Amino acid sequence: MLPPADGDPGRLVEAMRYSLLAPGKRIRPLLGMAAAETVGPLDDDVRLACASVELIHCYSLIHDDLPAMDDDDFRRGRPSNHKAFGEATAILAGDALLTLAFDWIAEAGERAGHPGRYLRAARALAQGAGVRGMVRGQARDLGAPPPTTLEALEVLHGEKTAALFEASLRVGALAAGAAPEAVAALARYGTAYGIAFQHADDRDDAEHAEHAGAARARLGTLIDQACATVAPFGAAGARLVEFARALLR
Repeated sequence: MLPPADGDPGRLVEAMRYSLLAPGKRIRPLLGMAAAETVGPLDDDVRLACASVELIHCYSLIHDDLPAMDDDDFRRGRPSNHKAFGEATAILAGDALLTLAFDWIAEAGERAGHPGRYLRAARALAQGAGVRGMVRGQARDLGAPPPTTLEALEVLHGEKTAALFEASLRVGALAAGAAPEAVAALARYGTAYGIAFQHADDRDDAEHAEHAGAARARLGTLIDQACATVAPFGAAGARLVEFARALLR
């Protein structure tokens, strides 16, 4: 689905592909597809909508690494995008991935013949990625002192990390035609999973060490909460339970 890199002005497409196709787990689109599988069939249109979340995630990584943000020279064991292509091209590559995400959702909706479903999915993604979610969390992280309590840390994690995880679940569920109560349950899973994911990531990277003990205790609680929200789906929710339990490893 990505445009080819030939005839590429300013190496823009090459920079997009560099980050999007880099080694990674692709957890967010996989969670979206797992959410879709809990409520209905998983077809190529739903997959495309879920893949759009990875475009958003990769755009955010490109911009987070910029000198004006987190100023990281490496990402996933390779030079960060702005180190490989320069700051201007990295900014444009992030912009292009962000806008392409909504192009993909719109295309999936047109092709599937369910524009209403995909319109709601696009809105869920915009809310999770934007000023109500991920971007708000990044602004909080840049503009505020480090959190001094576990509660404050989880507010940051909820916006900066969990909001896009929640959006992943909502996109998959909405595109698959889930009923409102199912979408709400899967969204709650996404929030609990996202905060737990960040606690696990901090554990592995030794971040926020002052909260490490409390965060470890909360990790198990959040995983239990996530699993409980999808328990009513029975066997259809087994993949989501597996994703949550994997954070304890």
